[in-house]
Amino acid sequence: MVTTMTNSVDTQSQSTRTWFITGASSGIGLALAVRAAERGDNVIAIARRAEGLTQLTEKYGNQVLAVSADVANINQLQSAVNAGVERFGRIDFVANNAGYGVFGAVEEATDAQVRAIFDTNVHGVLNVLRATLPTLRAQKSGHVLQGSSYFGQMAHAGVGMIAATKFAVEGLTEALFGELDPLGIKVTLIEPGLTATSFLANLDHVETIADYDQTVREVLKTIGGLPPTAFNGAERVVDAIIAATEATTAPHRIATGSAAVQDIRTALVARIAELDEWTPVSNAVDGTN
Repeated sequence: MVTTMTNSVDTQSQSTRTWFITGASSGIGLALAVRAAERGDNVIAIARRAEGLTQLTEKYGNQVLAVSADVANINQLQSAVNAGVERFGRIDFVANNAGYGVFGAVEEATDAQVRAIFDTNVHGVLNVLRATLPTLRAQKSGHVLQGSSYFGQMAHAGVGMIAATKFAVEGLTEALFGELDPLGIKVTLIEPGLTATSFLANLDHVETIADYDQTVREVLKTIGGLPPTAFNGAERVVDAIIAATEATTAPHRIATGSAAVQDIRTALVARIAELDEWTPVSNAVDGTN
């Protein structure tokens, strides 16, 4: 009897994949959940408020398991994993997507604001990993999609707190590459540029200091003045994510949008140029005498 059940799950997993998606009620997370369900896959859709997921359950029925869970709460996430595995038998993709932004100068962000964004964007990412990786390790398969940003590779005035969390996610994910690859688990960082979602509308803003008006506030004005064509559609970002999951060799990173590619390239080239310029001084440190 046990063998028959196992074979049934294995057969299903070969034809139908299961996605665990946080932040699934809006933006890229929602677009990814819709795409997965339209492809015939199963979706464990996670959002802080389950009512935001009714559009998925009403359209796709039993293909979607909607779970109300806060990524800051490891117990809620573990319950979501348990419920998902009980219904679908396995997890093939973990889209670690939940997050939000704080806009303002680094000095302007309060301690409470900084701790809150790290709780969601960094500790939440870690909680999702802690909850899902035991299942992926037991399967010896799976693909973790880490929601980063082009601000995980560069930053400018006003986005220090967003960049700080995304740089942290990129750093811990660099370690995951080497830790999970021998276990049969792929990992990819998703680095979207400006995307047409509610992210900007939901930014947490700081109390301003006049000295930063010439930098931070000017950046905000520039972003606010961008035409709609400067923002990529969430569905197109999902196209890139799906391409990464279907590649024979999964990329460690994939940026979405030409502006993101250019900004990341500019930042990396400048970093390498400065590293080269200061290499003689850096190398002179070698030795103890």
